[in-house]
Amino acid sequence: LSHHFCFLFQDEIDSAVKMLLSLKMSYKAAMGEDYKADCPPENPAPSNNHDLDATEAEEDFVDPWTVQTSSAKGIDYDKLIVRFGSSKIDKELINRIERATGQRPHHFLRRGIFFSHRDMNQVLDAYENKKPFYLYTGRGPSSEAMHVGHLIPFIFTKWLQDVFNVPLVIQMTDDEKYLWKDLTLDQAYGYAVENAKDIIACGFDINKTFIFSDLDYMGMSPGFYKNVVKIQKHVTFNQVKGIFGFTDSDSIGKISFPAIQAAPSFSNSFPQIFGDRTDIQCLIPCAIDQDPYFRMTRDVAPKIGYPKPALLHSTFFPALQGAQTKMSASDPNSSIFLTDTAKQIKTKVNKHAFSGGRDTIEEHRQFGGNCDVDVSFMYLTFFLEDDDRLEQIRKDYTSGAMLTGELKKTLIEVLQPLIAEHQARRKEVTDEIVKEFMTPRKLSFDFQ
Repeated sequence: LSHHFCFLFQDEIDSAVKMLLSLKMSYKAAMGEDYKADCPPENPAPSNNHDLDATEAEEDFVDPWTVQTSSAKGIDYDKLIVRFGSSKIDKELINRIERATGQRPHHFLRRGIFFSHRDMNQVLDAYENKKPFYLYTGRGPSSEAMHVGHLIPFIFTKWLQDVFNVPLVIQMTDDEKYLWKDLTLDQAYGYAVENAKDIIACGFDINKTFIFSDLDYMGMSPGFYKNVVKIQKHVTFNQVKGIFGFTDSDSIGKISFPAIQAAPSFSNSFPQIFGDRTDIQCLIPCAIDQDPYFRMTRDVAPKIGYPKPALLHSTFFPALQGAQTKMSASDPNSSIFLTDTAKQIKTKVNKHAFSGGRDTIEEHRQFGGNCDVDVSFMYLTFFLEDDDRLEQIRKDYTSGAMLTGELKKTLIEVLQPLIAEHQARRKEVTDEIVKEFMTPRKLSFDFQ
């Protein structure tokens, strides 16, 4: 197991321990016995996995706290769909979304950035029959610093809000960050409010969007708390150990937290918006590492008489140094922050962005670059909206006509205005506006 730990920094020890536990569980499943450090397995339990290829040991690791793969291409998302038991967003579903909304599908859908779903067809069935649904997404405010990767679910959620014209709730899990990190309650709440400004700057409609801090809202919303308790009653310690890897030494706050992230999936958690209706379907756009929370939620929903939330999953936004991990706010060199200046963006991309180019210009011209591992190219798939231009860049880089320096220059020219415009919009978000977004109130929507 030890080779998994070569790349870990101090602040990742926690997630490493989780990973070790998960590996031990896989070991037990495969060998039929507990892993013992100095005692190699004698007769493994008979199974049909004897001829697994060597890569199986290098399984991608994905949970709500850690994303790790040994491949420079990044996580194998097709395998993840199979492992999580979700469904692939295929051409047929994308066409159906286009028919339902009358809008061209967002480039995140066209390019497979949102790539997996649960029950999206059900949401579309309801929508086509004029039945309501609402959107729910969230953010764990672990610091004031948000990076471009954090924007992905919000950019897409804003598009969904616009094309479907539906209400949206955004959960700020400041309670979670207090439990997991070395923060005071006031710090966690402060980060929630600061992060809310970045979220509001994505352009959400104030008449259709409620942003709430758990620390704030749960204490004043009986409807919300009642759902938390219902969920808590129907999930055992054993289940959360299995889903989240909790151990006997985790605080009881952590162990019960998943119920709080599950509660917004049910419409009567928001009586100001939906009254006491329990039948309004919820659609959750999120990064796929959050799926375990909602697998749990979907398992509980029928037991407490509520509809299961549907999900749309996005891929991870790769770290600058390479797609083996996702971008992390705790590693400044892995991230492009929403506060970065044009100059910082340029320096970071040029200095840190992992390149799929060759070692010399001659080799590059002859053999071409590898878009599959080139982080600058990956970022362009997220942020360059022009499909034709992206395809041309892919061809030119792969053939060697375009050099790494030119590719990076293109990315810098896309990112600089994007971030500058975000900063300008954020400046206009006053405390008054934040307060209005965060006040429980009736939202405007069409459905009865």
